[in-house]
Amino acid sequence: MGRKLLLEHINVPGINTLEVYRQKGGYAAMEKALKTLTPDEVVEEVKKSGLRGRGGAGFPTGMKWSFLAKPEGVPRYLVCNADESEPGTFKDRYLMTHIPHLLIEGMIIASFALGAKTSYIYVRGEMMPQIRILERAIAEAKNAGFLGKNILGTGYDLELYVQPGGGAYICGEETALIESLEGKRGNPRIKPPFPAIAGLYGCPTVVNNVESIAATVPIIRDGGDEYAKIGIGRSTGTKLISAGGNLVKPGVYEIELGVPVEEFIYSDEYCGGIANGKRLKAVVAGGSSVPILPANLILKTIEGNARVMSYEGLSEGGFVSGTMMGSGGFIAFDEDQCIVRNTWNFTRFYHHESCGQCSPCREGTGWMEKVLHRLEMGHGKMSDMDLLVDVSKKIEGNTICPLGDAAAWPVASAIRHFRDEFEWHVTNGAEAVSHNYGLAHYADPLPKPEAAV
Repeated sequence: MGRKLLLEHINVPGINTLEVYRQKGGYAAMEKALKTLTPDEVVEEVKKSGLRGRGGAGFPTGMKWSFLAKPEGVPRYLVCNADESEPGTFKDRYLMTHIPHLLIEGMIIASFALGAKTSYIYVRGEMMPQIRILERAIAEAKNAGFLGKNILGTGYDLELYVQPGGGAYICGEETALIESLEGKRGNPRIKPPFPAIAGLYGCPTVVNNVESIAATVPIIRDGGDEYAKIGIGRSTGTKLISAGGNLVKPGVYEIELGVPVEEFIYSDEYCGGIANGKRLKAVVAGGSSVPILPANLILKTIEGNARVMSYEGLSEGGFVSGTMMGSGGFIAFDEDQCIVRNTWNFTRFYHHESCGQCSPCREGTGWMEKVLHRLEMGHGKMSDMDLLVDVSKKIEGNTICPLGDAAAWPVASAIRHFRDEFEWHVTNGAEAVSHNYGLAHYADPLPKPEAAV
């Protein structure tokens, strides 16, 4: 049974309230940080933990904090990125819904470490229930003296606010989020300057994901060195995974980084295998923006080693035979799923959510959507696959923010690994619309249900 640091008490009745959260040790880490540690010592503990950003980029959190500029007399800000919009990802919403005080405690610790006196939780606009839950929890924390002036008599002041977003995927990018928080259209900024130098209202700002901030609570409670003992290599600690698709037990799971992918999919502790006795065809391991992998490559590397759930384990082999941890949105496709249809669906999303600021993304995502729709409807040409790869290469790396890369990678990888399925849609024309493309080309490498762990 893997160790749980964030979800240990998730099923305790009333854990969303301050009273029960306190009974389970809540706010002890905050009290430790404010009363016994200096801000620099808190940053050092996070550095020692090896915690990496849980929103997708995987950048070391403590290092990001240490980049924050500290000019005299200029306010600093911490912004929590709760604009969870990646298709296939719902772990942050789960955390905010069921244990909101964990996030609030993490916000206080991180704000103290950064010297922020005002902090914000920017929540996706559609998540109104979660916004109300957070507002109630903040009110409870403030009434208990954990927010406001002179917290716990330490002389530290902090005001924490929840800000609803505008319902745009692009606002998950930190500079677009800052623009939206300032009341502007959520367009990404050109960098440099980076937010650590000139962020919210032109002041030094750190933007962190919900899970990253929540993870600071066990790090400070147990110590950075203890946290670093969990996991594998440079992938330390635990990770929340949003598991969806054709699984027996979809849901949110907390894993110790380094768990074999096969165990995560097939063991009863986690997903319980592929639903309805089907066979696994492919997996999108980190949300819709990462490369898709066929079953044989998601379970094992190209060298035949068992692939593990970690930043390095999933990326082994690069984009030729590997993928990314991303936001942890783990989507499993069974043998009956149409890769062309799913790729078209992803591309529709990225075309719709492009802010239009960069020509390669604005025009390229629309072009890819049209070509994929043509293929899906049985009107494609053999040259369409090369056209899609060419367009994806012209988008990748040529935009202000990573949305262009996010749109390009799934298309390029789907064609790389499932080209014969795309060609089948061309040669079978109208029959392709009924999605009768079966398992024939993938039967050998796919694990059978009885071979499950």
